[in-house]
Amino acid sequence: MAADRRSSWLKGVLDLLVLSRLTDGESYGYEIAKSLAAAGVGEIKGGTLYPVLNRLEEAGLLQAEFRAAERGPGRRYYRLTDEGRSHLAAEGEAWREFHRAVTTTLHPGGNA
Repeated sequence: MAADRRSSWLKGVLDLLVLSRLTDGESYGYEIAKSLAAAGVGEIKGGTLYPVLNRLEEAGLLQAEFRAAERGPGRRYYRLTDEGRSHLAAEGEAWREFHRAVTTTLHPGGNA
């Protein structure tokens, strides 16, 4: 898949992907980016990821906590708030409906 196409699609779902990576517990930015890459989403650079994390935190969907490290710089850990979990559930369902519509349009005979 062309990188520019993937990048364009990613912009529309990055908030949802980031929130979904935090359903099992807290994490920090680099770890979130690595898990998204491992899932096949592609590389998410810090200049893209950290503004998303900040925006989600400002919206009350994430809570962040800075922790000092024994070695090296500290890390900012993010976790879902109750509002974030509700938002993820609603947006996840909306995404699944949209995905079904796109799949049905691309494969009208049911041969997905």
